Amino acid sequence: MKKGVFSLALALVFGVATATEPVAEEKKEVKTEASTVTWKAYKVTGSHEGTVALKSGSLTFDGDKLTGGEFVADMTSLISTDMEGDGKAKLEGHLKADDFFGVEKHETSKLVFTNVKSTGKNSYEVTGDLTIKGITKPVVFDVSVYGSKATANVKVDRTKYDIKYGSGSFFENLGDKTIYDEFDLVVDLEF
Repeated sequence: MKKGVFSLALALVFGVATATEPVAEEKKEVKTEASTVTWKAYKVTGSHEGTVALKSGSLTFDGDKLTGGEFVADMTSLISTDMEGDGKAKLEGHLKADDFFGVEKHETSKLVFTNVKSTGKNSYEVTGDLTIKGITKPVVFDVSVYGSKATANVKVDRTKYDIKYGSGSFFENLGDKTIYDEFDLVVDLEF
């Protein structure tokens, strides 16, 4: 009788212990075709904008809380959406050249979340390692998650990735040819 009671007690203890274990993290693949990454760069005389496609991406959740993420952008897909004709082709060619993103040698860029901190319902402050042209530097940005969608706005200082062309921080007397160091990425994800 004691053995039966002891076995029942062990079963209850271990049954309760396994029932209260934390939920395993779940990796959710991003639908790359339905997701967009829009860039906007600024110069003294205006701005340019365009898109770059995601090659792959995933977000990691613990229950409904964001805990991680990893993304690869296809830099060969980099296009301008604010220009047409020869001007568009010239700008895209220059952005893909070594002066800027050097896509022949660096076909992809990568972002890996290293820390995710909840800042409110569905809102997170994310620190990540961003790799552009083989150079990895930390970036901090906000992410919002709603159902199966997420959005983020990321400011990137291009000079940290050895992209100095037209930078007033490195060259003097550029006048209206100056291109500002920071560019914006607006990311809309579906998963």
